[in-house]
Amino acid sequence: MLIRIDPMSRAPLFEQVAASVRGAIARGEVANGERLPAARELSASLDINLHTVLRAYQTLRDEGVVELRRGRGAVVTGGALDRAELVEAIDRLIGLARRLDIAPAALSAEITERWTT
Repeated sequence: MLIRIDPMSRAPLFEQVAASVRGAIARGEVANGERLPAARELSASLDINLHTVLRAYQTLRDEGVVELRRGRGAVVTGGALDRAELVEAIDRLIGLARRLDIAPAALSAEITERWTT
């Protein structure tokens, strides 16, 4: 799995790391039960702070994409593919809404309306 970041991007580094992992899961490069690189190794290879990688992994944990296990590190969960696809779709939707200058409340109302019809 290749994790990429763009230091010139306006997106925070931890979000870029998390998005890269989600993308790898969605493309099938990382399977259920597979370990992600150790945070120390990843921070060294990307030349970023260890806490940045840990924050990315915590974000992925909060999304249900990985489990953080003591002694085993970050492990991809069973529903990771579905969650990763959903989170990527939501991120794309939010990006589009921002470009179109649609307020969060209006976007939420549109989603709710379509969900119930």
